[in-house]
Amino acid sequence: MIYMMRHGQTAKNKALALQGRKDDPLNDAGRQEAREAFEWFKSQEIDLDLVYTSPLIRAVESGRIAAPGVAQVVDERLIEMDYGPYEGTDLMNLPPEVMTFFQDFQHNPAPEGMEQLSSVVARAGRFLEEIRESAEGKNILISTHAIAMKGLLEYLTPESEGSYWSKYIGNCAIYGADLIDGQYTVPEELRVIHRPGRH
Repeated sequence: MIYMMRHGQTAKNKALALQGRKDDPLNDAGRQEAREAFEWFKSQEIDLDLVYTSPLIRAVESGRIAAPGVAQVVDERLIEMDYGPYEGTDLMNLPPEVMTFFQDFQHNPAPEGMEQLSSVVARAGRFLEEIRESAEGKNILISTHAIAMKGLLEYLTPESEGSYWSKYIGNCAIYGADLIDGQYTVPEELRVIHRPGRH
């Protein structure tokens, strides 16, 4: 089974800032979220065999806490979307071109200087194809980021036609997809994390 997990909270997440490739660590709340993910795996009696992680420290840390003692492999293809000049932008006060993009990911290209969503899906796909054979029969954790994780989900569910881009994925939310006879199954939302203040 392949388990895909978004990292725990950082100070930038808490401040509602657009966080791409700036390498900030987890905050205390984020470490607690990762510990709760560890407890979830334990409660489900899931023994993880390997962790693949984005190179950014918030994903590395989350993987270490959620799967203590499990070998980690860093893979650049799991890094977050590159927001370019918009890195750190206040999510409550987005520039018009970013707001337009966020309002309709499927039909509006990313503003100039940002990585395009097609690039996120392409690198997610290359990663998933590369591990396809070696991952079968194992429990693999992928510790990554919200948009990078959506790229994985979009690749695994082409019929979604971009619907994952607008879906909220909370810190340390977990999706799972199985590998049966060399084929990935449709991903399932296994550990739901609601938006703060919602149920």
